[in-house]
Amino acid sequence: MVGAYPGAAAPGNRMIGDPMSEVGADEPSQRASAGRSRWLVPAAILLVMALLIAVVLWMGRGGEDGDTAAPATDEQVEQEDVAEHPSEVAQPDLSHEEARDPDDLLAEGPVDAPVVLVVFTDFQCPYCARWSHETLPELREYVDRGELRIEWRDVNIYGDDSERAARAALAAAKQGGLEEYHDMLFDGGEIRTGAELSEDSLISLAEELGLDAEQFATDMRSEEVEETISANAQQGVELGAMSTPSFLVGGTPVAGAQPSEVFTDMIDEELAEAEG
Repeated sequence: MVGAYPGAAAPGNRMIGDPMSEVGADEPSQRASAGRSRWLVPAAILLVMALLIAVVLWMGRGGEDGDTAAPATDEQVEQEDVAEHPSEVAQPDLSHEEARDPDDLLAEGPVDAPVVLVVFTDFQCPYCARWSHETLPELREYVDRGELRIEWRDVNIYGDDSERAARAALAAAKQGGLEEYHDMLFDGGEIRTGAELSEDSLISLAEELGLDAEQFATDMRSEEVEETISANAQQGVELGAMSTPSFLVGGTPVAGAQPSEVFTDMIDEELAEAEG
């Protein structure tokens, strides 16, 4: 057939995949649809933009009408600061640690005194020595008036010499010499050397104070004294009083050799509360 070539389409037929042949008889309508599509896209974009503007304007009016949270007043800020940053932290009440035991030989003052001072100490602690020299005499005035009871608890954190001195103090207390012996161990607000806390030196000190040296030595080595000293030290460990001196004033913890006024003020407050 003249003019024909392999693969050519017959008249009136369409070849699949031929762009031109895809239009066929519907070409006018498809062109019209394409024209409408070109106008629909910009219109849709404008509609979306209008909606976004409406949302922004609505949110702005909402803030003006009070829908959003109002700024906090000065009073509210102050209340929040008080809640988050308390000016004082409540101290624990450890008055249950007071023995008030009439058979406690390591105590000064009446068992029913309005205020009890528990002292966690060590005979090799220099701060304990200074506190005993500077503050203890003033507190003993309360003891003499029957207003204060002092309970001594040796924690012996410095080792064997401290424990030996604690047993010696209890041995002296068995003969009524607690105060004098205690003060001699901290004579002049100073601690004794390890050699001065040997057993022989401690017995010699008891002799100087007029105590029965033989009975003193027996008591210092006794199992009863050892058990008492161990129990007192354990009390300090359980309370965390491993830094000496530490105190309980009417059940309130006090750490360190604070000035005398700290103790007298606390004791006076406790006495005022006891009087009602």
